[in-house]
Amino acid sequence: MDILEALVLGVIQGLTEFLPVSSSGHLELVKVILGNNSAADQSLTFTVVLHFATALSTIIVFKEEVIEIIKGLLQFKWNTEFKFSLKIIISMLPAVIIGLFFEKELESLFGGKILLVGSMLLLTALLLLLADKAKNTKKEVSYLAAAIIGISQAIAMLPGISRSGATISTSVLLGIDRARAAKFSFLMVVPLIFGKIGKDLLSGNLDLQSSELTPVIVGFLAAFISGLLACKWMILIVKKSKLSYFSIYCGVIGCIAIGYSILN
Repeated sequence: MDILEALVLGVIQGLTEFLPVSSSGHLELVKVILGNNSAADQSLTFTVVLHFATALSTIIVFKEEVIEIIKGLLQFKWNTEFKFSLKIIISMLPAVIIGLFFEKELESLFGGKILLVGSMLLLTALLLLLADKAKNTKKEVSYLAAAIIGISQAIAMLPGISRSGATISTSVLLGIDRARAAKFSFLMVVPLIFGKIGKDLLSGNLDLQSSELTPVIVGFLAAFISGLLACKWMILIVKKSKLSYFSIYCGVIGCIAIGYSILN
C-alpha cells in the first residue's frame, strides 16, 4: 500500500465513520473505482489502526461523557452515570451477538457486491429522510430505546447501511432529543471498536512490516483528523435537521451503484 492510498482510505474512514453515508459501502465502492483489490487486501493491521484512530477521535470529542461512563461502571451506584453506562452496554449486545456467531456469514456479504451496497444506501437514504422530517423532542434514551437502537446498529453491519445514520435516525424516530441521539450513537460504538481491536490483537494475525510503517502512520493521522472534524460536524448537522442532504447523497450514490451493477 502506498502513501496516497493510505491517505485516501484514512480520510474515507474518518469521514464516513461519523457522517451518515456508510463507511463500509464507500470502501466497497472505492475498491471498484481502483479497479483492483487493493482496498480489500489492505492488511488487518492497517484496518485496526484506522478504527483505532476514529475511536480515539470519538473519545476526545466526548471525553467528559466517556469519563462519566467509566465512573458510572466503577461506582456500582444506581445513579445517572451508571444508568447511562448500562444503556450503552444494552445497545452493544445485538452487534456483539452478530459479530461472535455470524462473522463468516457477514464477511460473505462483502467483496464487491455493489448491488447490495447500492440497495442498502437507498435504505439509508430513506431512514435519513424520515428522521429529518421527525419532530424534535427532549426525550432521553430509555432502556427499551437503547435495545432498539442496538438492533439498528447490528443491522447497519451490512455494507451500505450507515451505522451512524441508522442509529441516529432510529433514535430520532423514537422521539429522542437530536443532540442526545447523536451523542449516544457515537459513544455506543467505541466499546465495540476496542473490543474488535482486542479480538484482532489476540488472534495473532497482526503484522506490521517496516515498509508499511509510513502508510500506516499517514492513514492513522488522516482518519483521526478527518474523524474529529466529521464527529463535530455531524453533531451540528443533526441539531439543525440537515440530514436530508445526506439522504439525497446516499440516494444518488445508491442509484449509481445499482445502475453500475446491472450494466456490468
